[in-house]
Amino acid sequence: MCYGFDGEGAVRRSLEEKGLNRRRALRTALGGAVGAGLLAAGVGAPAAQAVTRGAGPHRVPPGLISIQLWTVRSALWGEPGFDETLRMLADIGYPKVEQALGYFGRTAQELRDFYDDIGISATSSHDGIADSEQALHTKIDNALTLGQSYMVVPYLNSSDKSDWQRWAERMNHEAEVARSAGLRYGYHNHAHEFTIDLGGGVTPWQVLTSELDPKLVHFEIDIYWAVRGGIESGDGASDPEGFTIDVMRSAPQRVLQYHVKDRHAHDGDMADLGTGHIDFGRIFRAHRVREYIVENDTPDVTVRQTAEVGYSYLRKLRY
Repeated sequence: MCYGFDGEGAVRRSLEEKGLNRRRALRTALGGAVGAGLLAAGVGAPAAQAVTRGAGPHRVPPGLISIQLWTVRSALWGEPGFDETLRMLADIGYPKVEQALGYFGRTAQELRDFYDDIGISATSSHDGIADSEQALHTKIDNALTLGQSYMVVPYLNSSDKSDWQRWAERMNHEAEVARSAGLRYGYHNHAHEFTIDLGGGVTPWQVLTSELDPKLVHFEIDIYWAVRGGIESGDGASDPEGFTIDVMRSAPQRVLQYHVKDRHAHDGDMADLGTGHIDFGRIFRAHRVREYIVENDTPDVTVRQTAEVGYSYLRKLRY
């Protein structure tokens, strides 16, 4: 998720700095073994036909399913509006949401009262690094009022290694304060953490994994962006799921949350769950988390269908 930020632009700029571009990277990936295998498997099915691969013994516990509110932003800002959209998510079956985009005219307590009334919990949120200690304590107080367990930094971007080091130091501090209040503090990836060269082949991901305190900071892995980062960096072009699994296994930080969003093989864009090529069952078998958060920045049809397909996919998936 990257609300308020240009995640596409960050990836494009990092690839251009390496002498690549998005079209070339996608053509290279699809021209290799992964592209041939995905196209032969018939990916790119209509959005309403969510595919659940495999039939293993495991399933996603329904109480761990959530949705990032950025996915339904057009309905929140337009019609039918915030209240009715949240009631729709509750009716679909979502027990929780990941907070974003502010409180829509309510205080944190008023929003908590509304969520309690419709039977939804706001267990996580996306919040930028605070610009002061007072702002840090305010966002922690609001998170506690809402009943959150997690607060996550959604996006950082720079080609300067010192910026990433400075941000890691600040996140360690914020995480320590959050932990003392009973909250877990995380970082959410995009693709550019794997594609930007900060000098000498060092990437932002390497800086974060080496400098974020694993006792304090966890990762919220966005599976789409990790897969895309592997494809477009070249490190995971032939096996993007394997790249994503290796990213998690090699990091000293814990991975406690997933953003679960799919990827169209033909153009690399985001897809409703089960209509793209990502083998989520393989990733889920390799590593289980505490929250499986549905997201699609670019819903294929309507936000309601995206929300329904996402919830149904995770409920039906066996791996």
